Amino acid sequence: MEETYLLNVEGVKKKILHGGQGELPKLQDGSKFTFHFQTLKDDFERTVIDDSREAGVPMEIIVGKMFKLEIWETLLSSMRIGEVAEFWCDAIHTGMYALVSRGMRRIAEGRDPLEGQKHRCGMGNMFDYHSTGYDDLDELQRTPQPLIFIMELFRVEDPSAYKRDTWAMSKEEKLAAVPVLHSEGNRLVLRREFAQAAAKYQEAVICLRNLQAKEKPWEDGWLKLESLVTPLVLNYCQCQLELGEYYEVLEHTTELLQKHNDNAKAYFKRAKAHAAVWNEREAREDFQRVAHLDPSMAAAVKKELKQLGERMRKKHVEDRKRYQGLFQSSQG
Repeated sequence: MEETYLLNVEGVKKKILHGGQGELPKLQDGSKFTFHFQTLKDDFERTVIDDSREAGVPMEIIVGKMFKLEIWETLLSSMRIGEVAEFWCDAIHTGMYALVSRGMRRIAEGRDPLEGQKHRCGMGNMFDYHSTGYDDLDELQRTPQPLIFIMELFRVEDPSAYKRDTWAMSKEEKLAAVPVLHSEGNRLVLRREFAQAAAKYQEAVICLRNLQAKEKPWEDGWLKLESLVTPLVLNYCQCQLELGEYYEVLEHTTELLQKHNDNAKAYFKRAKAHAAVWNEREAREDFQRVAHLDPSMAAAVKKELKQLGERMRKKHVEDRKRYQGLFQSSQG
């Protein structure tokens, strides 16, 4: 099994290091590969560039989802479950490796893999970078070269066999997932599991925002999706109010109101967040907008303004006592 042979792909050689079991897996769009990999330079020392075992987490890629390093899908498609194989790939296949590696390293470091990226195709992004932030990857970016990939394939799952991340879903799957996530969020709210509910609402919003990105802003398709986004964002903000994440609420309601400045519910939630962080003037302004936009909420606004007034008076009394105590102690 040590024999080196060419795959039916230009510029690729394969050597099986350990045979796998069974037949080659049957693949379809959405199938998921789970594997460990090691990337080495094709030099005398076989210098190791990356090793997924050091990160402690296997790699996953989805068939047909335009992974930036397309050759990996080809390599894995040639492997059986449990197989370990070494692939030599010419520079024509490895030009995007620096960008892929940068993202994987950032994830391992707990950072955002897309930080600093513009919303452009992968090759466009490559020209945006003066540096990847890693010296060895900068070298690969400047001088694309052959690389060696050692891969161990653990499993291949059909699309129906695993919970698919939203980015891996088709347009139809994303649209179908939104009402399910919305319903799950509502169920969790009833159980007062606000953090879990917020995560469901957020996932649904991400699905819709991904679809919106393919539409022209303010045209029919975009507006239909926006009408689904708005209640989900408001539900998410209500969860964050319950969790005491007031600045999160301020950020999302303000963003929402920049597009929809007549949304009384958004003003109401923002007003409550302002009140919670002692922004009295802003809270009063937002509550007054609510009563103007939706007279049916006037009673709720009146109650909130009364509570705000009581809280502010109590705070002023406590502040006076604190300042008096400081003044007296400094005099003593």
